Amino acid sequence: MADGKHHVQGVDYEKVADDYLAKRQLKRGAAGWILLAGLGVSYVISGDFSGWNLGLAEGGWGGLLIATVLMGVMYLFMVFGLAELASALPVAGAGYGFARRALGPLGGFATGMAILIEYAIAPAAIATFIGGYIEALGWFDLKNDWPIYLAAYVVFVGLHLWGVGEALRVMFVITGIAVVGLAAFVAGAVGHFDAGRLTDIPAGSAAGASDLLPFGYAGVVGALVYGIWFFLAIEGVPLAAEEARDPKRDMPRGIIAAMLVLIVTAVLMLVLVPGTAGSKAMSASGNPLPEALRAVLGNGSLLADFVNVVGLAGLVASFFSIIYAYSRQLFALSRAGYLPRWLSVTGTRKTPFLALIVPGTVGFLLAAVTKDGALLINIAVFGATVSYVLMMLSHIVLRRREPDLERPYRTPGGVVTTGIAFVLACAAVVATFFVDEKAAGITAGVFVLALAYFWFYSRHHLVASAPEEEFAAIEKAEAELA
Repeated sequence: MADGKHHVQGVDYEKVADDYLAKRQLKRGAAGWILLAGLGVSYVISGDFSGWNLGLAEGGWGGLLIATVLMGVMYLFMVFGLAELASALPVAGAGYGFARRALGPLGGFATGMAILIEYAIAPAAIATFIGGYIEALGWFDLKNDWPIYLAAYVVFVGLHLWGVGEALRVMFVITGIAVVGLAAFVAGAVGHFDAGRLTDIPAGSAAGASDLLPFGYAGVVGALVYGIWFFLAIEGVPLAAEEARDPKRDMPRGIIAAMLVLIVTAVLMLVLVPGTAGSKAMSASGNPLPEALRAVLGNGSLLADFVNVVGLAGLVASFFSIIYAYSRQLFALSRAGYLPRWLSVTGTRKTPFLALIVPGTVGFLLAAVTKDGALLINIAVFGATVSYVLMMLSHIVLRRREPDLERPYRTPGGVVTTGIAFVLACAAVVATFFVDEKAAGITAGVFVLALAYFWFYSRHHLVASAPEEEFAAIEKAEAELA
């Protein structure tokens, strides 16, 4: 499709320089399905080490259990839908690209921005958890954790600037270390498990309150956000489509394999951590796995110290990989002109250096100023759940409107599967307002400002030759021919 100033679907495409896309190239063939599966686990694995346990204070163990099952179903069904979309439309924009074809420019931009909010904020939340783990180890006598946040961003943004292939391999090794840490925790905790500790939070007076649901039915709603933390960001695997060796084959295999691993680790942590040290004690812990071991093995436990150190690797793995995700989502939106185009320029190593550095700077400032991991988690979750609603809607729309679209992988159950994920995602969006109105309000405000930017400026300055826009143009041309 040729570039030019023309009006299509309520947007205007501008002519760009002949070398525009040449300056915005990613490295092809850098990842096979095993690296993609590792990327999927890496995105999420920090959620096994910290964050999810805060849901015990919202819903008790029973409430968090129900919330995790519901969110696990949502993510599994969503992953099946994304595997199909990623194999059919393998572009770096991923969710933005899927929604752009199904829902038009506004729907595509809204989805991309929701994902970008999630991925830009989640590393800031993880940085606060990294600070908590390092503080627990007593490695540095710091009065403030901001130097740790700064060091994390500088080191791991720097590794991504080095090159995508190198970064993904380093990430794979760090993720492997984190998985070893989870296995070590399981081995140390399983012999001390006591089912009675799961329900040690006293029942309150809320409707439906019991030993299993100490905060009643409302506690289940409050815990949904934290059930999400076991799986948050798995949907980022399709962002690697333009850097995969064979995205039509490898994307489905990679993302589904990662999801199956994460289901297993979520079940183990949800049962063994509170079953070892008690739900009440774990409900406010900043580093629950080593604290659970110390509760039964003593403060001098070498195993607890080992899990503490390796837990840091888990947090680093997710921090490291989500930096990759935000850079690719920002790269795709910028390349197409939805956000300032200079953000998508790539360097000699085919990495979008400004798309790495700018959100990293914002994330560091948020972590250093707020120092509030829970608030940042909830902001990230709100952005994520909005994107889930739009991506599942995109799958349903494309199945109905384009039944003949080439789909190398097809979702089991079709639109029924993604329809269930859509309903659960809508419930999760609503739940964020119950848990943290401030976080939901902040995110909604940023979202509205972004949409205003699109409506008044960027929709008049888009780039027709961007891959996601070309996919949409092909669909429009085919529809007109039909």
